[in-house]
Amino acid sequence: MQNVITQQDLAAFAARFAAAPAGRVAMHAVTNNGLLKSALNQEALRATTHHFSTSLTQGDITSQAKSGRCWMFAATNCMRYQMIRRFGLKTFELSQNYPLFYDKLEKSNYFLENILSTLDEPVAGRLVAHLLADPLGDGGQWDMFVNLVEKYGAVPKEAMPETAVSSATSEMVQSMTEKLREDACTLRTLHGQGKSMAELRAAKDAMMAELYGILCICLGCPPQKFDLEFTDQNGRFTRDEGLTPKAFCEKYVAMDLNDYVSLINAPTADKPFHRSYTVKYLGNVAGGRPVRYLNLPVERLKQVAAAQLKDGEPVWFGSDVGKSSDRESGLLDTALYDRESLLGTRFGMDKGQRLTYGQSLMTHAMVLMGVDQDSAGNFLRWRVENSWGKDCGRDGWYVMSDDWFTQYTYQVVVHKKYLTAEELAAYEAEPIALEPWDPMGSLARAR
Repeated sequence: MQNVITQQDLAAFAARFAAAPAGRVAMHAVTNNGLLKSALNQEALRATTHHFSTSLTQGDITSQAKSGRCWMFAATNCMRYQMIRRFGLKTFELSQNYPLFYDKLEKSNYFLENILSTLDEPVAGRLVAHLLADPLGDGGQWDMFVNLVEKYGAVPKEAMPETAVSSATSEMVQSMTEKLREDACTLRTLHGQGKSMAELRAAKDAMMAELYGILCICLGCPPQKFDLEFTDQNGRFTRDEGLTPKAFCEKYVAMDLNDYVSLINAPTADKPFHRSYTVKYLGNVAGGRPVRYLNLPVERLKQVAAAQLKDGEPVWFGSDVGKSSDRESGLLDTALYDRESLLGTRFGMDKGQRLTYGQSLMTHAMVLMGVDQDSAGNFLRWRVENSWGKDCGRDGWYVMSDDWFTQYTYQVVVHKKYLTAEELAAYEAEPIALEPWDPMGSLARAR
């Protein structure tokens, strides 16, 4: 075949397809039912069980609704687990609207600060174009959530419940993104006119006040103090009046988020194992804790995640949830769809190649709540708490095969006590700074 498709090529393609009867059978199945439904492996579905040798009990399943706040929901689900266990509650939920408010506020400030630091970069250059592409997405990372809790604390859901906008963020994000791009244009124009940095910062202060007002209109004003009330499973009632968000977090959640570290599995040539990494221009709170990862082999991620689960604590994790997954059954399994037999081809990239060529990214954060191992200690499957409500999976719960963990899980967050001394030293070493568009920043850019 030359550089163009000829009529002879088309005839050869058609003849090849017609010579394989299985192709026509597959064509009938797919055109009537869709590709994935036709490729669904019933054997994989039948092999799935919701039984685990280690399993934690959680409260009611949560729902992020039509928003990209998976990382917040996963983090607050880890935090609420501590309170449910400590105080004997049937269920409890922290406000996800509260950190959303401050994340949007802080991201706005972080974006404008990045604009001020890149005033002499060309607006059409890759860096500024990257900053302008998604100044205020719903995505985020563990370290970004830690920044919010460290600065603003947390509140129960009753203290700042969901609004129509927090449950469907796109309209607010679109409006604020338009305003932020306009603000970026204004700052760069003022700089071009020779205005001083003091004058630019005064303009930025006015911009931030306006953005704060937009957030109050959309999400409500965040509480400064509130009363906590709950009844445990034995009928004991508790009321604590006049709590601040930080005091509530310290007294009732009692989870030092700074003790938890992010481990990633990115088996690519540019990211040697046992090194720490960060991503340039990735964050939310100016001056806050930077995003930092330690890259380790995937089996090590499994070992530390299982150890934390066995000690009775859930594990926040990031993965590519759209690959080999089924929302109805709640199954994450590399054997779920037999596309190769159906399409008569092979999909042969490994995990590192999928990352390098854009075929796979971290797109969703969830919580590991259990693991199943055989008598020899081999990992079989993992129990997953999702934040898509009770109508997905089995009442909101998912099952992840161990091979799916290997292929599509990229990050786990565990207490630093599970790391060896060498691993902790590697994590704390000066991180290698990855480019702003590196795939390891994708979860924070997810919508």
